[in-house]
Parts: sequence; C-alpha cells; structure tokens
Amino acid sequence: MHEQFGTYGAWLNPALGDAPRVEYAPELEELGYQTIWVGIGPDPVGDMRLLEQMIAATKHAVIASAIINMWQDDPRSIAQHYHRIVDRYGPRLLLGVGLGHPEKRDAYDKPYARIVDYVDRLLDDGVPADAIVIGALGTKTLTLAGDKTLGAHPYLTVPAHTRHARELLGSNAFLAPEHKVVLTEDDEKARTIGRSAVQNPYLGLRNYTNNLLRHGFTQADVDRSGSDALIDALVAHGSPERIYARINDHLAAGANHVGIQVFAEDPTASPVPAFRALAEYRPAQ
Repeated sequence: MHEQFGTYGAWLNPALGDAPRVEYAPELEELGYQTIWVGIGPDPVGDMRLLEQMIAATKHAVIASAIINMWQDDPRSIAQHYHRIVDRYGPRLLLGVGLGHPEKRDAYDKPYARIVDYVDRLLDDGVPADAIVIGALGTKTLTLAGDKTLGAHPYLTVPAHTRHARELLGSNAFLAPEHKVVLTEDDEKARTIGRSAVQNPYLGLRNYTNNLLRHGFTQADVDRSGSDALIDALVAHGSPERIYARINDHLAAGANHVGIQVFAEDPTASPVPAFRALAEYRPAQ
C-alpha cells in the first residue's frame, strides 16, 4: 500500500530557492527518491508554478506541497490549478495542506472549522481524497486526515508521535512524517547545525512545542535553543547507517514513508550530495 511514494522521500526547504529546487528534482528522482516534498513557507503558493515546474522536470516522481497554508490560498483556486496540472502531467501532484501557525497571523479564529471547510471545498471541486494530505499534529486534525484524505504529513515530530498518529489514523491511511538529518559524525557540529534549523522558528511556535511536550519532552527541553536531547531526537546525524536507524524508528512506529530533510552549515547549499550518500546506503524498500 502507498508504494508509489517510496519509503524515503526528499524534503526540500524553501531556503534552497525555487530555481535550484527545480534543478535538483530530476537528480533526486534518478537517485530513487519517488516523492519530493516541496517546502512552501509562509507565502501563498498561488498558481503552483514551482510544483508544476518540478513535475515537468521529472518523469515519474510525486511532487508534494509541504504545506499549502489554508489562510493564504483559496481552496477553489488550488483545486483549479490542481486539475490543470494533473490534466497535463498525470496524477503526480500531492496536495499537502495545513493551518500554519497562530503566531504568524493577526486572526486565527476557529482553525478546526477552517480546515474541515477547506478540505471539503477541495473535495467538492473534484480533487481526489487520495491526492490530499494534512499537515496534522493534534488529535482532531489527525483523525480528520484519516477520515477525509489520504493521510497526514506531520512535521518536526518524533517516533512517539508517529505511534500516536497511527493509532488515530487507522491502519490504511498514509502517514509520512518529516525528519531532519545532518550528514556528519561530529556530534557537536551536527547539534550546532541542527539547533539552528530547529530553534528558529519552531521553538517559538506553540503548536510544535506543545506537541513535543505531549510526546516525551519537558519544558526545559523546548526552552531557549532546545536541549541536546531534543535536538538529537529531531535531527538525526552520524553515518548513513546511523541516520537510517533513527529514521526507521518512525517506520517501526507505524509510518509508511519518511520525508528526509537535509541540513548543512550553509542552508542554501545543494543537498543533493548528502541525498546521494544516503541513497548509496538506502535499506531495501
């Protein structure tokens, strides 16, 4: 089930830039990454031109948005552009949608009602349920993801959350957490890079910190720049074998797929060499 996505996907941060991500996409596909997650950031996705360009640059890979902000983009416009793209290229577009963060908006009223209405509008406009995943963390949104869409794409989580999510989603839903990696065996260097990736902005966003508090961490862990234990849990590092051992904890906890996000000292540097190194040691899928 869900074999078209592969077990390991490549998650590309907006800091890499749009043109470079289009360039990286066919290389990542050749390395065997069947799903490429495209970080959207806080801005509207608009006509989804970046996603379309990445689909055009590849042959078979699924291109997944992570995550279209439900406060920024109208669902009817998203549905229209979805149909335009899949009519031309086939069903290789996965719409990851979510609510964003209350700290980033002046108004954040009735968020759960917003997400229900948004998904319903996509479905009413003919977007297939199995072309939608929700960036879900909490109980209500995870349950909704399992009931109405293909499944969930949780971000900044640990295997304990994955286990909880699987229980809520049921056995058939697609569960694809994101996990950060730093390809170095220097623990202190890895923590420095990982802490930079985690602290700003995520430790200042309560939906993420509250979720971590629910799944094994303390207030001291999430305060300030994050404890070493927290950073090590959220950012796998070391050799490829050691990194896969950490990522595979999500699979053992019930995930179908893990979106791997690579970080380095320069956040704008190409992640392709690291993805290539990981691909060389990829466990059998």
